[in-house]
Amino acid sequence: MSRDDCGPDVAGRAVPRAPGEPQHRTLRSAVHPGAWWLWALSLGTAATRTTNPLLLALLISASAYVVATHRSTTGAPTAHAYTAFAKLALAVLLVRVVFAVALGSPIPGTHTLVTLPEVPLPHWAQGIRLGGRVTAEALVFAAYDGLRLAALLVCVGAANALAGPTRLLKSLPGALYETGVAVVVALTFAPHLIADVRRLRAARRLRGRPDRGLRGLLQVGLPVLEGALERSVALAAAMEARGYGRTVEVPARIRRTTAALTLGGLLGVCAGTYGLLTAEGGAYGVPSLLAGVGAALAGLRLGGRRSPRTRYRPDPWDVRAWLVTGSGAAVAALLSLASARDPEALHPGVVPLVAPTLPLWPAAAILLALLPAFVVPKDPREPS
Repeated sequence: MSRDDCGPDVAGRAVPRAPGEPQHRTLRSAVHPGAWWLWALSLGTAATRTTNPLLLALLISASAYVVATHRSTTGAPTAHAYTAFAKLALAVLLVRVVFAVALGSPIPGTHTLVTLPEVPLPHWAQGIRLGGRVTAEALVFAAYDGLRLAALLVCVGAANALAGPTRLLKSLPGALYETGVAVVVALTFAPHLIADVRRLRAARRLRGRPDRGLRGLLQVGLPVLEGALERSVALAAAMEARGYGRTVEVPARIRRTTAALTLGGLLGVCAGTYGLLTAEGGAYGVPSLLAGVGAALAGLRLGGRRSPRTRYRPDPWDVRAWLVTGSGAAVAALLSLASARDPEALHPGVVPLVAPTLPLWPAAAILLALLPAFVVPKDPREPS
């Protein structure tokens, strides 16, 4: 039987899926990437509410467990972002402690660990000290402060490892598409750079050439920069071929309405945030913040008309996305509440120097961050 004998409907008829054949979208890919980013940023917000090293270590461990069980294993550069951010966090912690030792600290202390040679400074540099007495109180305070920043960096690394910024770009409103592209390019620069360095070092080892030390670094640096330049040129060509920056004409009244809503929404968010941070603005803080957020979202919705785009297989926002987002938001809210009600437990004192204790209900609140590890099924085939 010829192809024409099949009739016109056969060509457009959908082929039934064989039993056991996976669908085009796996269970893991059904989780919206924005849910992973909101979860990670909420954990970062919770990390800023405490300097207790036990709570911060528990927060880092929770994020590490979720990343270890659910990060992509397809070889994408963002799959190794968590390790890179963890190393960066460790470097930040060490730099913070070194600065406290070398430049001194405003924290007074009585437990002297070592006395370094002090460099005399002119009178206009008062408040800065090079060398001198290093106390245990100043060292512990610097370690607490550095660990808080390190936990924040680790949470950002978890977001990159669980959902690459390129996936998140598909879900942005049309009005923020250009800004989102710039942010995605900036966020993916470090993972691609790390992947290039790892690939070139492996190639040099296979050829029997040194890949460590200053000589190896210099010989690897030039190919890495060359690859970054080639990627930039290829990205520019791809963006031009896809009509990046193309806009459509909209009526003038819609443009004016969009500008008024966006500007008014931002002013409302600023006024509401100021009201929440001050004792006198408690009455108008929340209403102003909610009104500003609503106006800004409406402005973004209208502004998206100028950037017509289509989404290929958009990620749905379902129950799992709400659970992932809600777990992170709950951790941030409970840690903020604990910081206001029991600041001594979340901010252990260093003068006098006391050992930190683990508060029970804030620690239990951090364990809510493990919820995505159980509600989101694992699927290593999902691309990052």
